[in-house]
Amino acid sequence: MIERMKKLTLLAVASERKALLKDLMLLGCVELTEQAVTDDSLPVLKGMGQTGLATEKARHAAITNALKLLDKYAPAKKSFLAPLPDAELNVLLDETTLDADVELSEHIAELEERIRRASAEEAREKAAIEALTPWAALDLPLGFHGTERAAVTLCSFPAALDMAEADLTLGAAAPEAQLLRVSDDRSLHYAVLVCLREEQDAAAEALRPLGFSIMTVQETSGTAKEGIAAAEARLAELAEEKQQCASAIASHADSRDELKLRADTLSTRIDRAEAESKLLRTESTVCLTGWVLAEREAELAKTLEKYDCAWETAEPGKDEYPEVPVKLKNNRVTRALNMVTEMYSLPAYDGVDPNPLMAPFFILFYGIMLADMAYGLIMIIAALVVLKKKKPRKGTRNFFELMLWCGISTTIMGALTGGFFSDAPLQIAQIINPDTTWQGLPALFTPLDDTIMILIGAMCLGFIQIITGMIISVVEKVKNGEIFDAVFNEGTWWVIFIGLALWVLGIGSVGGVPVVLAIGGVMLFIGSAKGKKGFGIFTGFIGAIYNGVTGYFGDILSYSRLMALMLAGSVIAQVFNTIGAIFGNVFIFIIISLFGNALNFALNLLGCFVHDLRLQCLEFFKAFYKDGGKPFKPLEINTKYVTVTNTDK
Repeated sequence: MIERMKKLTLLAVASERKALLKDLMLLGCVELTEQAVTDDSLPVLKGMGQTGLATEKARHAAITNALKLLDKYAPAKKSFLAPLPDAELNVLLDETTLDADVELSEHIAELEERIRRASAEEAREKAAIEALTPWAALDLPLGFHGTERAAVTLCSFPAALDMAEADLTLGAAAPEAQLLRVSDDRSLHYAVLVCLREEQDAAAEALRPLGFSIMTVQETSGTAKEGIAAAEARLAELAEEKQQCASAIASHADSRDELKLRADTLSTRIDRAEAESKLLRTESTVCLTGWVLAEREAELAKTLEKYDCAWETAEPGKDEYPEVPVKLKNNRVTRALNMVTEMYSLPAYDGVDPNPLMAPFFILFYGIMLADMAYGLIMIIAALVVLKKKKPRKGTRNFFELMLWCGISTTIMGALTGGFFSDAPLQIAQIINPDTTWQGLPALFTPLDDTIMILIGAMCLGFIQIITGMIISVVEKVKNGEIFDAVFNEGTWWVIFIGLALWVLGIGSVGGVPVVLAIGGVMLFIGSAKGKKGFGIFTGFIGAIYNGVTGYFGDILSYSRLMALMLAGSVIAQVFNTIGAIFGNVFIFIIISLFGNALNFALNLLGCFVHDLRLQCLEFFKAFYKDGGKPFKPLEINTKYVTVTNTDK
C-alpha cells in the first residue's frame, strides 16, 4: 500500500533548531522541503544558507580519503558475507573524538602527499640517470665547455651513420678538430666535438648534414658518472622515505573501524546541515515545511512537546499530489518487489501500489521460465546464506529476498517438469548402467514433450494477469467517478472476451448471431463514439476495434516467452548433458555438465528476470499503473559502515 502523507508546517525558536533537527532525524519520518519566499510582504523571512555544510563535507571527505589510503597501504581481509559491524546510537552520535579523528585523517593524507612528492622526484632522478648514462664513460665534468681557445661540445649522430665518414667530413672542414666517441645505443652515437673556437661554427655546419645534433644535459661540477651516483643515492633516500611514510600510514590500520564510525557520524551531521539549509528564518525563529507519515503523527507530536514551537499538519490537496513523496508499505514477500517497482517508476501518490498485485505473477513467471530444481535450490541456498550472514539492507536485502522467492518458485516448477540440471540424473544412470529401465525423475509435464500445452498455459496465465490489471483499472475509475469509461472500455472488452468464448463453444447464438459478442460490439461503438461527431464516429469505431484486437491479443501472445525461455533453458542444459554422456565416463560427464549448466544458469538467471520485468512493466502496468511518484526521503540516520543497533535517544 501507499502510505498516507500529511503536509507539515512548523515554526520554532531559532536557538533550538539544531536540537530539533537532531530529534527529527532520530524520529525518521519527516521529509523537509525546499522553501522560497515569494511574498514581498514577508521581507523578514530569509534562507538559512549552507552555513557549515562545506566544512562538514570537507571533514567527511578527509576521513573517507584516509580510509581509502588505509585500504591501499594496509588492506584488510574482507569477506562478502561479513555483516557491517554494530554500533549503538549514542556511540554513533558521540563526537568526543571527532576532531582528533579528522586530524588523524589529515595526517594520513599528508603522509600520502609526501609519498606522491617523493614519487615525482623519483621520476625526475630516473630521467636524469637515463640522460646521463650515455656519458658515463666521459671523464670530463659535464659543466666543462672548453678553454679560452678550444671548445668542447657534447653531440650525437644517428646510429646508422658510419662515424668514419663523420671524421673525414670534420677533417676537411676543421683540420684541427676531433670527434671523440663516448658510447652508442640503438638510435644514436654519442661523441664529444673538440675544436678551436674559431672553427666551431664551420665544424657544426659541415657535420649537420650527417645528423649532427648538440646534446643538452644537466650541467654539474662533476662527471656524468658522479651525477649518476648522486641520483642513485637520492633514489635510495626517496625509496626509504616512501617506505617510512607507507609504514606510518599502515601503522594507523587499527584506527580503521574508528574512522568508519566517524565517517558515518559526519554523514549524519551533513544530512542535518542540508536539512538546516532548507529552513527559513527570522532573527529569532525558523520555519520548516515538509511531509510526515500520517501513521506516525502521534510520535511527531510527542517529540515536539519539549520544544517551544507551533506546528500543524494537513491533508494534501489534489493539486499537490504530484509533489507528495511516496513510500510503499509491504509485507516480507511483497517488499522484495520494491526493486522492480523502483527500476520502473514509483506509483503516483494517488495511484496503486503494484507490489501486492505483481508479486504472485512475477514470482510464478520466473519459476516457469527457469524451471529446474537444482537452479532453484542454488538460488534458495545463496539467498538464505546472504540474508542470514551478511544481513543486507534496503535494496540489497530486497534483491536477495526476491531471489529467495523466485528460487522457491523455480524449485517447484522444476519438480513439476522433472528437471534437475535438466536430465543429468537420467544421463548418469545410463552411463553407470546402459541397460537401466529408469526413465528419470517423475514429471507432470516436460518442455520438450508438452510444448503446446505449456504455450497454451502461458497465454492463459497472461490473460489472467491482463484481466487482473483491467479489474484494478475499473476499480480506480469507479473510485474517481469515471463510471462511463469503466463500463465502455474495460467492461466492453470483458463482454467481447466472453462473447468470443461462447461463440467458439457454440453457445448463446440466436438465429446464428452470437448475441453476447454483438452486445460487446454495440458497447464498443458507444464507447468509441464518445466526444466524436460525423465521420469521426465511424473512424473511432474502426480504430477501437483495431487497437483493441492488436493490443489485447498481442499482449496475450507476448506471454509465450514463458514457454520459450523454459524450452530454451531445458534444451541448452540437455545438449551439454548429451555431449558429456558421449564419453561414457561419469567424471568427464560431470565436468562438461557442470560447465554447461553453469553457463545456462548464468544466462537465464538474468534473462528470466529481464523478460519477467518486461511482462510486468509493458503488459501488466499499462492497464492501470499511474507512475511518476517521488521517493520519500525523510531526515533519518543513514550509515554506510555500521549498523545502528538501537534508536534509544
